[in-house]
Amino acid sequence: MFAYSLYCERQNKRIDWWMIDMKEISRPVIKEDHSSKFDGSAVYVGDWPTDGMLFGYFVRSTRAHARIRSISAPNLREGYFTVDHRDVPGQNCVHIILDDMPVFAGDTVEYIGEPILMVVGPDECVVRRIAASEIAVEYDDLPAVLNINDSVEELCAYRFDKGDADSAFKHADMVFEERFETGPQEQAYLETQGIIAEFRDGRVTLHGSMQCPYYVHEAVARALNFEPERVRVVQDVTGGGFGGKEDYPSILACQVSVAAIKAGGKPVRVILSRREDMSVTTKRHPSISRYRVSVKDGRVTGMDIDVVFDGGAYTTLSPAVLQRGLIAASAVYDIPNLKVRGRVVRTNTPPNGAFRGFGAPQTIFAAEMIMSHIARSLWEEPTAFKLRHAVSQGDKTSTGGRFHFPVPISEMMRDVSVMSQYHKKRDLYENGCGRFRRGIGMSMWLHGVGFTGSGERDIIKARVCLHKYPDGRVEVLASNTDIGQGVKTAFRKIAANELLLPQDMIIIQAPDTDRVPDSGPTVASRSVAIVGELIRSASRRLREDWRDGADQVVEEQYAEPDFIIPFSLDKFSGDAYPAYSWGVCAVELQVDSLTGVSEVVGVWASFDVGTPIDINIVMGQMEGGILQGLGYAFMERIPPDGHGRILNDNFADYAIPTASDVPNIQVKIHEMESSVGPYGAKGAGELPLVGVPAAYIEAMEHALGGRRINHIPFGASDVLDALSKAPQMEVM
Repeated sequence: MFAYSLYCERQNKRIDWWMIDMKEISRPVIKEDHSSKFDGSAVYVGDWPTDGMLFGYFVRSTRAHARIRSISAPNLREGYFTVDHRDVPGQNCVHIILDDMPVFAGDTVEYIGEPILMVVGPDECVVRRIAASEIAVEYDDLPAVLNINDSVEELCAYRFDKGDADSAFKHADMVFEERFETGPQEQAYLETQGIIAEFRDGRVTLHGSMQCPYYVHEAVARALNFEPERVRVVQDVTGGGFGGKEDYPSILACQVSVAAIKAGGKPVRVILSRREDMSVTTKRHPSISRYRVSVKDGRVTGMDIDVVFDGGAYTTLSPAVLQRGLIAASAVYDIPNLKVRGRVVRTNTPPNGAFRGFGAPQTIFAAEMIMSHIARSLWEEPTAFKLRHAVSQGDKTSTGGRFHFPVPISEMMRDVSVMSQYHKKRDLYENGCGRFRRGIGMSMWLHGVGFTGSGERDIIKARVCLHKYPDGRVEVLASNTDIGQGVKTAFRKIAANELLLPQDMIIIQAPDTDRVPDSGPTVASRSVAIVGELIRSASRRLREDWRDGADQVVEEQYAEPDFIIPFSLDKFSGDAYPAYSWGVCAVELQVDSLTGVSEVVGVWASFDVGTPIDINIVMGQMEGGILQGLGYAFMERIPPDGHGRILNDNFADYAIPTASDVPNIQVKIHEMESSVGPYGAKGAGELPLVGVPAAYIEAMEHALGGRRINHIPFGASDVLDALSKAPQMEVM
């Protein structure tokens, strides 16, 4: 066990650190990419030389749903050309999960911003002018569905049961029912989407900003109707992703690859502007969750849960997002009887996709809030009520699997309570009055490690290689990408630790599909826990067979742990994940009842991610995740304009937390090993965001005298609206 705390004091930004009994693998080292990013030598997609390069710019739909009647374009000067769906040599679709999104629009457009064609040429300014003002598209408008409430078309749907929910409701003393809404959220990565493609000797080579090179590889091969060996994908230094570069680079890569084939050997580059990026790329799915909860003798006996996600115009990653959202719908609670239904509906808006947390933030927000509301209706302190219902090791999961490892929620809650003085402040701020009112709230949550169900075993089938050179250096070959989260550093530390080598003897480069095996995508909090364990195992084998001066290659492939209860997607049952990471968070805030403006005073959190492979990296993930969760809770809003257009497509109008918004943060890492990852490591990247919005809204409810809040984001106008209404707590 060790504690590691960070305090950011507003006055002098003083940082105090302490570490107790830390494992050697956890001790911080300089990040692998620190020097290149610090001195500016890191090469992003926008840094490549542009001599001889062509540039592409899109003509995009200005209608949410329409039939394309005609397209008129001028006679372009030599060296300039257009690319559209007729130029796609294979199928005009982008393979993500389903093949329902076209590379370029055909007869119809399904959302504002859908790419109709690309103008390509040697002068980027000329290309943009042609696309913006010299090409005219005429439409026949079609009925558009712009709101999740109005959609009846399903993109995907799942359901599962546990126990007998109907009987639980039949014998209940009380039944509670509530509806919760969450809005979209922009990933707001530092670097916008960008890809360069070149076609030479019958082969296309792509490089750019991405999370998942092999996703791009497969999508491009299908769109071009190429054999896999005719496609090469290399990751450039990537300025952040948060899920936003899991799916969209496949879309952009297919478009740029088609242009590169037509370009006759010249490279083609497309880098989206910030406005374009925010207008058309995927966001977090907006959601509506309806919960009916049965209570008998003061205990929750059943939940009937209906979840709807807004998928936008095309499927992208919605099935996987919905799966994780439904699995997390009962949060950390041992509910014996469940009836869970979920669907993703289609709207004529930009497609939604992956974002840190992958569906869980939406449903865990709803589950945490209704458990708090029930507790207050029963005149019970919310954290005590929640803890009484929390799962323990050996309990069944929502899908009938097992929690195979210890569940440290009670210890973590105790730590957070002490750090935040939660109970003292809860009493102190009760029934606050006056202009400035304070509140404090607490939430608890879980997040599964790796792909859902049998995905790691049956779909990903991850492989890694270690290549030992005669001089004793060892190269780690894996397809996982470093997008700022430090995976290169973690992989290097694992290999060096097992091989008993200095870290500078371990080579790790950006993934290149010509060189690295497919170890799976950089998603689902799986890189260290799943791929890191393969690297550890391969390193042990290499150490045992080490031959000085020899050239050696060792390969390791994923094998599902033998304790797993097989997961059936058809039945939606079994172990959805081999292990879970855990989080507890308290948020304290102050509300100005005159203006509605709120300020986060402090955040205290405890996270169980197993053994941290590098404490600095893990702490960076925890702090950043907390801030993104706060932004999701009250700052980040994309208001509908009634036409399907995103109006606040820039950082002047779309607010995210900045350095001036960082409150006092204290984080404790609660180490609880599992046998899944290397040295007991578990997933860390997504965990810290997931439950923060619920803690914030609980604090807001406390500050507002118990008024019920059922949606996020909850901003200043919402505060003033809530204050105009009397607090209420209904029992049905």
